[in-house]
Amino acid sequence: MKKTLLLSLAIALSTAGGAQAQEANKLLNASYDISRELFAAINPAFIADYKEKTGRDVTIDQSHGGSSRQARSILEGLEADVVTFNQVTDVDILAGNGFVSADWQQEFPNQASPYYSLPAFLVREGNPKNIKDWSDLVRDDVKVIFPNPKTSGNARYTYLAATAYALEAFDGDQEKVSAFISKLFDNVPVFDTGGRAATTTFVERQIGDVLITFEAETRGIEREFGTDSFDTVVPSVSLLAEFPVAVVDRVAERHGTAELAKAYLDFLYTPAGQEILAENGNRVHDEAVAAKFAGEFPQVRLLTVDDVFGGWDKVQEVHFASGGTLDQLYGLSLIHI
Repeated sequence: MKKTLLLSLAIALSTAGGAQAQEANKLLNASYDISRELFAAINPAFIADYKEKTGRDVTIDQSHGGSSRQARSILEGLEADVVTFNQVTDVDILAGNGFVSADWQQEFPNQASPYYSLPAFLVREGNPKNIKDWSDLVRDDVKVIFPNPKTSGNARYTYLAATAYALEAFDGDQEKVSAFISKLFDNVPVFDTGGRAATTTFVERQIGDVLITFEAETRGIEREFGTDSFDTVVPSVSLLAEFPVAVVDRVAERHGTAELAKAYLDFLYTPAGQEILAENGNRVHDEAVAAKFAGEFPQVRLLTVDDVFGGWDKVQEVHFASGGTLDQLYGLSLIHI
């Protein structure tokens, strides 16, 4: 009997160890909605690089959705080893619940943001509505497409960029700023849950006159459908959109993937990783790569969340908390609809 128990325990331990070893060669990256094509290019390049350096074969799986929805999914049980989000507050939510280290922004360069972008406009070929700047988006004859800012980090950047523009345009007059944002929301005929669904609404369903999304997404659409179908418009001013990354320590430690997870995110900062990011329409920090692709990115005045809103903690408290400014203005737009 005793021998049988010992044998059973040995088999169980062996099986568990084998399972963890298998898991240690496999990562799940939970990412934002419109990053599918980007990581379809990043992942095989990383796998080949990691194989060359370590001799190990690894697999990278992807999960995509609105950034805020992805964060909630991890809290509810999605076993992601790493996150590549488009919203600092979504990583902060994970940190606040013990999934990510409290000092996650110090674990990688550039406050754990290997690349950046900005909200830009995609219009139909020839720009028939002559949409040039944020002020054109509140005209009565313009229908605007962007996702639900309650579920999409992409849309939250749109909301913040539009608010930053209005704060400048109306010299900080909060009543006029609120009216501007309410009118912008009123001009949206449908709020999709994520950036990719909003792209489908605009591109395939042919709804709306302008899509607001990250500049990288506008460039991807132009590549896929041709510049004879759509044009990118970069407004006079926009908001720096950072793309934070982090190891989900609670999951990675359980899976035995902490080393692989860090290597994966480190790859995004290498010249090879930065070049793939730039090829996919993202602005990068590597000076040599940025110089190589400089001609593809128009000059734009970029405001920052810190300068305009006092940082992400303040944004969360004032705008995104339950009952905050976003809830108030977004709720009014739904009443109007």
